[in-house]
Amino acid sequence: MRVLVVEDSNTLRESLRVGLAGEGFAVDVAGDGEAGLSFARNNPYDVLVLDLMLPKVDGITILERLRDKEDRPHVLVLTAKDSVEDRVAGLNSGADDYLVKPFAFEELLARIHALVRRRYEERSPVVSVGPLDVDIVARKALLQGATLELTAREYALLEYLALRRGQTVSREQIEDHIYGVHRLPSSNAVDSTVCILRSKLGPDGKGLIRTKRGQGYVLEERSA
Repeated sequence: MRVLVVEDSNTLRESLRVGLAGEGFAVDVAGDGEAGLSFARNNPYDVLVLDLMLPKVDGITILERLRDKEDRPHVLVLTAKDSVEDRVAGLNSGADDYLVKPFAFEELLARIHALVRRRYEERSPVVSVGPLDVDIVARKALLQGATLELTAREYALLEYLALRRGQTVSREQIEDHIYGVHRLPSSNAVDSTVCILRSKLGPDGKGLIRTKRGQGYVLEERSA
């Protein structure tokens, strides 16, 4: 999943980038509101982690300007502004959640996972497709109860297909959601990763991950 962090503190911004990347997210960062708004408008993010007190363009303005964006990310406000009035202003401006600094990284991570599930209309942290279970909190996949050994990139692609199960997703959509803006994939990266995933899924691979010629891929349970 792809996350944008807009935070003017260099130390905190880098800490969040490293921490979230270590959890398998594709992370882009911006140090001021102007850059953050540009990133958010021009890229498809699943979650936006947003400070309110930013140089150039403040967080409330960013929320208001993103209201009409198609495929708008879910927004977690991360700020030192902790009054009831501040919380109400943030939520009324379009934030989906609100976390006050200082905070525990584990709580921030749990809130991001919750927003991802909400975005894809998943109540359970485990997405099941036939014999395959994808746990988006533990970040692991199991086939008939056995854990699959996946790289971070392989897991990210499988997770995205699982959250969009039953829907055909294009190579461009996959690239948009599992790669950051500064890490453009090679032309055949998605196809190669799908091929590896199918091999790791064994006999179930081709039946679970199907190619829709000229359209992309779909993850769905194989028909009897």
